[in-house]
Amino acid sequence: MSTSEPVALRLIDREFLIACAPEEREGLLEAATYLDRKMRELRAASKAPGFDRLTVLAAISITHEFLALRKQNSAPGHDLGDELVALRRKIDAALDAQLHAHLK
Repeated sequence: MSTSEPVALRLIDREFLIACAPEEREGLLEAATYLDRKMRELRAASKAPGFDRLTVLAAISITHEFLALRKQNSAPGHDLGDELVALRRKIDAALDAQLHAHLK
């Protein structure tokens, strides 16, 4: 079982220490970088919004992106399982072709 370690995250001009497992550190840093970028975009487009308002606006924007992607991926005709089967068939065909070429 891994122990939590503090990770320093910087959002706009504030620093936050958040505890996370070592294996989650990279993902947490990526998420903080994405959030910081979104907050900076919103700040540039707004007239001097406060940190709290930027945080809420960024949360709403990111949630909207997430829900749109989730809806897109659950739309009829979009089945990840079918896509994986098709990809596996392509890989198998390529490997078979390579094997047959090697055997000649």
